[in-house]
Amino acid sequence: MDWFRIPVGAWVDGALDWAKDNLALFFDAVDTTFDWMVTSLTDLLLLIPALALIVVFALIGWLLRSWQLAIGTVLSFLLILGMDVWESAMQTLALVLVAALIAVVIAVPLGILMARNSAARAVLQPVLDFMQTMPAYVYLIPAIIFFGIGVVPGVVATIIFSLPPGVRFTELGIRGVDSEKVEAGHAFGATPGQILRGIQLPLAAPTIMGGINQVIMLSLSMAVIAGIAGADGLGKDVVAAISTLNVPLGVEAGLGVVILAIFLDRCTSALGRPADYPHSLRALIGRRRAAQGAQPVPANS
Repeated sequence: MDWFRIPVGAWVDGALDWAKDNLALFFDAVDTTFDWMVTSLTDLLLLIPALALIVVFALIGWLLRSWQLAIGTVLSFLLILGMDVWESAMQTLALVLVAALIAVVIAVPLGILMARNSAARAVLQPVLDFMQTMPAYVYLIPAIIFFGIGVVPGVVATIIFSLPPGVRFTELGIRGVDSEKVEAGHAFGATPGQILRGIQLPLAAPTIMGGINQVIMLSLSMAVIAGIAGADGLGKDVVAAISTLNVPLGVEAGLGVVILAIFLDRCTSALGRPADYPHSLRALIGRRRAAQGAQPVPANS
């Protein structure tokens, strides 16, 4: 059946060669930008004394969640410091934060576009299916071809792998907003942009934050794969432990990833509180009526 073989791999290889030859300036710009972002954030995290940074993390946990999370944060990050994987943990945290930030910046607008445009949804849906089901290791092949060995291919592969949940959750949140509430905005003459900002996004915020939470968790799950691409951090320690059968190093690096994952999960999930819809609607209607010279809606309406 060799005569029936479809050389998909060869076609993709040719496309990658063409992109590398003709889009070199673009890939150089991406490489420089991503490397600067991760390196700068890593240097900042490592510049701050570890104990001071642990206090900062604890305060974040306290403000976003509870004093119990603050105490757990102190104890868990002291464990990271005591296991002597602090530097690797901060390198991984910087990579995850940069990749997750870029993924969210791309995912939220795409999710809004899919929720409001059926044609865009029809086009992007199979692309997201492809991105979400393709084995994560496969993303390293073109990433290494374009950017070489280092932190950038790890960031690129992490962005691609973690992007789909952010898009899907945003679309789900926007589509899940009660149509009667949207119609109420239309009835008072609100523009589509005002309805999006004043009604749909506030009501969809818990679902969107759930998507952001998943983006961060998937980014952390890519830490080991990023280590295979040469990115510094806990993933690189895990890869080194596997290659040398170093059980202590593997356990300590893996435990560091777990601690970072729990901390980021608790903090981001605390941000997904339901929005105050009545306040948003009153503000939207009030602004519209004020522009028309009418009396604003009473606060108790």
